Amino acid sequence: MLLAIDVGNSKVAYGIFDGASLKTHLSIATSIHRSSDEYASLLFNLLPFHGVTKDDIQEAILCSVVPPLVPVFEELCQRYFRTVLLVVEPGVKTGVRINMDNPREVGADRIVNAAAAYGLYGGPAIVIDMGTATTFDVISEDGSYIGGAIAPGMEAATEALFNRTARLPRIELVRPPNAIGKNTVAAMQSGVIFGYVGLVEGLVSRLTREVGGKARVIATGGYADLIARETRVIEEVDRHLTLHGLRLIRDLNRS
Repeated sequence: MLLAIDVGNSKVAYGIFDGASLKTHLSIATSIHRSSDEYASLLFNLLPFHGVTKDDIQEAILCSVVPPLVPVFEELCQRYFRTVLLVVEPGVKTGVRINMDNPREVGADRIVNAAAAYGLYGGPAIVIDMGTATTFDVISEDGSYIGGAIAPGMEAATEALFNRTARLPRIELVRPPNAIGKNTVAAMQSGVIFGYVGLVEGLVSRLTREVGGKARVIATGGYADLIARETRVIEEVDRHLTLHGLRLIRDLNRS
């Protein structure tokens, strides 16, 4: 089996593939202070609940937006799985040509998402990843990564309101009953959730015009379902897009 590891700013997502099939997935909170032994302990405590043993894992691949954790997971894979971790970085085949001013500054997770979107849905495509940041990645008809946009994530926006104002509370990100909030919490929920719907619709419209035609719009990340329910511009919600992209990249690098 393949262990796919997506190290994000807020969580580490694991996907375990049996061939092309995602057998199971799990996640834990990201911490740069954990050692490889600590990450291994947390993972191994969870695996039995998913019908997987340590010995089932034969290969591993990783993308990370937290550089200090790359050697931590390399050590984990070497010590506990006796395998060399494939890290998505320059020099690894991704199937994606990067058409950017500085290709090296594009996050590995965004390239992996582009590979997954093109491999699973074709191009042109727009991937919206609604995590710690809200990113928009544009893939051309021939599968090239041609750029995108980056906005603050929804949690970051709500935390900024809470931390930078004297009287606004911390809120739960759930849909309010109406756009016109009748209390402070509902007004904040409206501003964030419906505001991000407007952000998504506006940017998708602009990006689609610039890409030169209709583009398939795929959303992923923790808040993808919440926003997708409020707009028609999102055509697919794929919560495990990055994990599928890692599996596709592993396949490219096997030959």
